[in-house]
Amino acid sequence: VMLLLLALLSAVTKAKVFGRCDLAHVLQEEGLDGYGGYSLANWLCMAFYVSTFNTAAQSIKADGSADYGIFQISSQLWCTDDRSPSDNGCRVACRDLLSSNITDDIICAKRIVRNPQGMNAWEGWAMHCKGRDLSEWVEGCDL
Repeated sequence: VMLLLLALLSAVTKAKVFGRCDLAHVLQEEGLDGYGGYSLANWLCMAFYVSTFNTAAQSIKADGSADYGIFQISSQLWCTDDRSPSDNGCRVACRDLLSSNITDDIICAKRIVRNPQGMNAWEGWAMHCKGRDLSEWVEGCDL
């Protein structure tokens, strides 16, 4: 029990909640601006609505699968955990998507957006960002 508590505590301490402009700079450096035909503002809007920029965000689904990290990546399709079977399309452990280092999250998000449904893979993007003026997401970020 003590080891489990320590593991949970260390996972929490490694998490990070990004500020909008801080995240904008990281995503731009990692080549997401324009990736898959989506502007940086689309990526920021999506990340906000799925995780509020929190790298430790987790949500358990009714089917037993879960979504992980700043982009809420599905354990059913993209990462592997001990909760549910997975296709593990990104070849990553879901727990690795919960740290403050979001490089693996970005690599996986790029893989996801290359699918035919693009950013529609994220319900939060489809509901709150798709087809809207998103210029406010990058406003004042000195990009």
